[in-house]
Amino acid sequence: MIYPGGVVGYRNLQQCVADLERRGMLVRIEAPLDPNLEIGAVQRRCYQRGGPALLFTNPVNCRFPLLGNLFGTLERTRFIFRDTLDDIRRLVELKVDPFSLLKHPLDLLKAPCAAWHLLPTFSSRAPVMECRTTLSRLPQLVSWPKDGGAFITLPQVYTENPSKPGFGSSNLGMYRVQISGNNYEPDRQVGLHYQIHRGIGGHHAEAIARGEPLKVNIFVGGPPAMTLAAVMPLPEGMPELSFAGLLGGQRIPMARMEGQLPVLAEADFCIRGLVHPDRTLPEGPFGDHLGYYSLAHEFPYVQVEEVLHRRDAIWPFTTVGRPPQEDTSFGAFIHELTGPLIPTVVAGVKEVHAVDAAGVHPLLLAIASERYVPYAPRRQPQELLTIANAILGQGQLSLAKYLFVAAQEDAPDLHTHDVASFLGHMLERADWRCHLHFQTATTIDTLDYSGSGLNQGSKLVIAVAGPQLRVLGQQVPAGLEFPAGFGGARVCLPGILAIQGPASRQGRGECDASIETFCNFYGERDRFDGFPLIVICDDCDFTADTLNNFLWVTFTRSNPETDLYGIRSLTRGRHWGCQGALVIDARIKPFHAPPLEDDPEVERRIDSLAVKGGPLEGLV
Repeated sequence: MIYPGGVVGYRNLQQCVADLERRGMLVRIEAPLDPNLEIGAVQRRCYQRGGPALLFTNPVNCRFPLLGNLFGTLERTRFIFRDTLDDIRRLVELKVDPFSLLKHPLDLLKAPCAAWHLLPTFSSRAPVMECRTTLSRLPQLVSWPKDGGAFITLPQVYTENPSKPGFGSSNLGMYRVQISGNNYEPDRQVGLHYQIHRGIGGHHAEAIARGEPLKVNIFVGGPPAMTLAAVMPLPEGMPELSFAGLLGGQRIPMARMEGQLPVLAEADFCIRGLVHPDRTLPEGPFGDHLGYYSLAHEFPYVQVEEVLHRRDAIWPFTTVGRPPQEDTSFGAFIHELTGPLIPTVVAGVKEVHAVDAAGVHPLLLAIASERYVPYAPRRQPQELLTIANAILGQGQLSLAKYLFVAAQEDAPDLHTHDVASFLGHMLERADWRCHLHFQTATTIDTLDYSGSGLNQGSKLVIAVAGPQLRVLGQQVPAGLEFPAGFGGARVCLPGILAIQGPASRQGRGECDASIETFCNFYGERDRFDGFPLIVICDDCDFTADTLNNFLWVTFTRSNPETDLYGIRSLTRGRHWGCQGALVIDARIKPFHAPPLEDDPEVERRIDSLAVKGGPLEGLV
């Protein structure tokens, strides 16, 4: 879609806000709302309605306006970056197929213009350096009732390699920043929570090895391109500042400070400080994007030296929680930009989908080639297993917990984003005696509490290839009986049955004897013909009610190493499988983090403002 009359990117957040408001894509909310729970709840509800960006101009106990839901729809995100999308797609296409220049040689003339934007500019003055404030005067945004304090939810954390300073070795990442609460010294310390496999980790490790503190700048606001660049999965060696320039359609202006890291000139806020070696403090809890609280753990913190801001500063924010949320639009937009590159990174891969409804990292779906023995009378997963290992060796993809891989040759029209059809294809062909491949005692997402410890858990690769083996059932088997403590069954999808079980009492890293009893109850009298997958859950009606419920419950509440069982299970050598249905224990365990729930009093307050004639009418 072509949008007339646009500028070439936005130099700062103020330009973006003015443009969106002029076009009816942003609404000002002048009613006094509290950053403690109320503003975040309004933003989430507005997102669910597909609503506009929101500028809260009169937040309680805060002088700075807050901007929420900026990227709340994919269409609005595309609009914000409308002037540069063709350039980015052209460069992606060249990466995928350099011979495309032979078909469109004039594109080569445009490439140097886009490449010029990869280089930031440097000066000694900047709008962000005009004013100073303190942490306690920043918006104290608390998103969920059990959060441990106020957090920056759209931070851009900038560091450079201590051994090789300069923007060429820089990292810009969106790492969680807690600005109040816990044991942090007020106005002097902020928590810095970064997950494993993040770019900042290398810089931090280098600083520790040198025995010196790591310099950190935390930007908030500025050009929208900087926010997106901070979450982009960029190739090794490409600075996020360069991508932000490319996406924003102009070189990113930075300001030098003597003896310090450069600051983003057009940022709305900048928190400067140091991360000292081997110093940590408890950070969290925080309601996170898996739909649960990430609990308090020891993480590094920044000893704050100063807080800078521009005179007309705006505080952009989002709130996260059980998907879909605003970060879902981030993910969809990123996939549009980077999806064509996946086959160039892992040979043989057609597409990969990190399933947002399952919390992103818990579930990956992939389609790849199976060409190792094309002369064999029956196709079996062989190349798929090589490709699966390659996928699990790629950056953030390495944190995946479940990876389902299908052979492209079996269904050329299959796509991973049609999740229901993809799972149906897998289950029609799955042979649980040989298609399950475990990795145990390995790393998983820091935010995932289903494993054996922080960052610790297991992975399961399910790779299928070959002809259809069964017809999937679509109705609960007639006369189905249950062992004691189990009862109630619903069909989630063809071939997938949710069965309600007793409350889990298992310990971390343990299996549950009650699920073994369930499997043994059926034994040779397996009644699950047509249902190769059974999910044991706390509430079968909730689990089966929607596809998103099934995905969320099943893949965020299970750890393959301890929560997979099978009817008529068998072990050959060290390979485990089963002859009957595969059983996933997806009940909430005693050691799991609690799920996120809205504050009823806050919800009633928002409802009262959303009545006809109220300040939130039509928005929530």
